[in-house]
Amino acid sequence: MHESSLMWLFETSTRYRLMKLIQKYYPKLTDVQLAQFAQLPDLYKEWNEKINVISRKDIDNLMEHHVLHSLAISEVIRFKDGTEVLDVGTGGGFPGIPLAIMFPNTQFTLIDSIGKKIKVVDAVVEALGLENIKSYHQRVQQNKNKYDFVMSRAVTNLQELVKISRKNIKKEGKNGLPNGIICLKGGDLSEELRPFDNNVAEFPIADYFEEPFFETKKIVYLPI
Repeated sequence: MHESSLMWLFETSTRYRLMKLIQKYYPKLTDVQLAQFAQLPDLYKEWNEKINVISRKDIDNLMEHHVLHSLAISEVIRFKDGTEVLDVGTGGGFPGIPLAIMFPNTQFTLIDSIGKKIKVVDAVVEALGLENIKSYHQRVQQNKNKYDFVMSRAVTNLQELVKISRKNIKKEGKNGLPNGIICLKGGDLSEELRPFDNNVAEFPIADYFEEPFFETKKIVYLPI
C-alpha cells in the first residue's frame, strides 16, 4: 500500500478512536457538536507545529488529556443559557473551547498573557465557527468585567487565583451552583486548600471518567 494511503488510514482510525472516546461519555451530542469536536485533533496538530501550545507527547492524546479533561467541568455544573464564564490562562483554549462546544448558549471569554497562544485560540475558534467565545491577550488583573464563573486549568494556586480574580465574579447567580471559581487540578491539594476551610469542594474526575489519566485529577469549586 502507498505510504500516503497508510497515513490516511492511520489518521482516520485515530480520529475515529478519539471521537469514540467523546461519544462514550456524551452520546447525545448534536451533529454540529460532533463535527466541531472531530476537527480539534487536526487543528491542534497543525497549529502546534507552528506554535507549541501543547507538549509534543500530549498532542496524540489531545482528546483525553485536554478535551475530555476540560469537559469534566460539565459533570459538576451544567451552565444555564446566558451564563458568562472567564477562562484565565487558557493556553491553547482549555478548558474554554471544549466547554464552548458543549454549551453553545453560554458566553466564554478566554484570556492569556502570552499573545501567541491567543493567536492559536482565535484560529481554532474561527475554524470551528464558534460564536460564543471572545478571546484577549491580557492578564486577569487587566480584565475589569464581571462573570458568573472564573475557571482555570493549573494556572496558579487557588489562593492567588482568588486574589486576582475575585473582582470579576458577579454577586447574583443563575446556575445550580452559586457563582465562584472552578479549577482543574491534580495531586494532593490538602495544603493548597487548607486556607479555605470547609468552603471549598473537591470532585475527583475519576468518579466520571474511567481512564487511568484521571486517577489523580480533580475539579475544585469555591463559591465567592
